[in-house]
Amino acid sequence: MELSCFHHARTSKMWTCSRRLCQLVVITAALSTASVSALHAEPEQPLRALPPDAAIRATTFAADLVFPERAEAVEALASPRAALLKPSGDGPFPALVMVHQCAGLNPAVAHWAREGVRRGYVVLLIDSLKPRDVQTVCYGPRAGVNLFRGAKDAFQAAAHLRNYPFVDPSRISFVGYSWGAMVGLIVASARYTDALGGRPFASITSFYPGCFRVSRPNAPVFDLVSDDMKQPVLVLMGDADNETPAAECVGKLQHAKSSGSLVDWHVYPDTGHCWDCQQLDGRTKTDMRGNQISYRFSAAATHDSSKRLFAFLGALPAK
Repeated sequence: MELSCFHHARTSKMWTCSRRLCQLVVITAALSTASVSALHAEPEQPLRALPPDAAIRATTFAADLVFPERAEAVEALASPRAALLKPSGDGPFPALVMVHQCAGLNPAVAHWAREGVRRGYVVLLIDSLKPRDVQTVCYGPRAGVNLFRGAKDAFQAAAHLRNYPFVDPSRISFVGYSWGAMVGLIVASARYTDALGGRPFASITSFYPGCFRVSRPNAPVFDLVSDDMKQPVLVLMGDADNETPAAECVGKLQHAKSSGSLVDWHVYPDTGHCWDCQQLDGRTKTDMRGNQISYRFSAAATHDSSKRLFAFLGALPAK
């Protein structure tokens, strides 16, 4: 049976699909930053969560990743790629799962991975796109890669790290950037951690996430920010970011914190999206909502966010 089930906002066309494909489209559309029909600077009470069964279904449309098995020295990361990197020595070391922006691994994320290893962390740099023949999810899910699939990737990456004697299994933290930062908001939620069969990260850091309320016809409305973040969460944002505006995050983060979530944040003045992306400096694009985005590298914000990140990680209590 054929169903005309999904209206594509960018082309104003109706897609025709099978009943099962319709279910996939509705779920994955609801999980994309390209599928946001309403954005709120201040949260409506309460923050809404996706039902656990829907979160689980959303992870089933893409195969699991195969993570790097061999640990490498930081000097081996000559260009951005999935890698398991470790400091010299036997450890056990604290570890970081790092997740990229919506266009995949790039020199900025590779820089953060190298910095993490130099600071004494094992880093598992994962690639949720290339192994699935996906180039970008900036305008919506592709090949089953959506935010909840990214969260499952992160939980599975942490489980992979626990296999190594040089990793301290109680000190595995998550660090994500833009799309990866929104994945971070999901893995920070206790309800989603339980639903996806993960173990809580020691901490989560999200660089310039979108804090959207996702709303689509025939699909549950939910917020990417949750009110049940039980481990320390740090969110770093720029006040001149018109791609994932800080103004759409702060009210929701305040509500989450007042509800008992262990979340803190910092907003950089006169700073836009992807301030650490030197490779994008001076480039422009039209984003998912039709905004004209201009990328400006900020050495000052990059330096300060590095200090904040590693101070935050260093303050985590040993278990």
